[in-house]
Amino acid sequence: MSTTTDSESTAKQETTTVHLRATGHVRDAMEQSHQVYTFEGDTLRDLLEQFFDERPDLADMLIAETEAEASTDGWAVPPENLPGTWHKNPEGEQTRPFARVLVNGKFNEVLDGFDTKLEDDDRVSFVYPFIFCC
Repeated sequence: MSTTTDSESTAKQETTTVHLRATGHVRDAMEQSHQVYTFEGDTLRDLLEQFFDERPDLADMLIAETEAEASTDGWAVPPENLPGTWHKNPEGEQTRPFARVLVNGKFNEVLDGFDTKLEDDDRVSFVYPFIFCC
């Protein structure tokens, strides 16, 4: 019987395999709109870093580096007191206006942001459905 110490298990990077899907402009930019993707690690951050290292054009399409890139003028003025609990990812971990990253159908903002844990066979979707014009 083989045993591993804690230091051995942390030194060995595990992999996670997810189903990547894309819609809209991201779908057009990807070679495949649906693919199985294996990466080292187990968080959405690990996935995004590895995938976007391979496809920086998609990172530019989805990820906002600054607050200004993550914001757009709205069509309506929000009320002073918003109902419920509102979470926003920190600057540098937000998506561009109208772009979203979903894990199993839920926006990453309502989970643990980029620190959301992923498991084998989870579904990660890159959604950028349309472009605002005029």
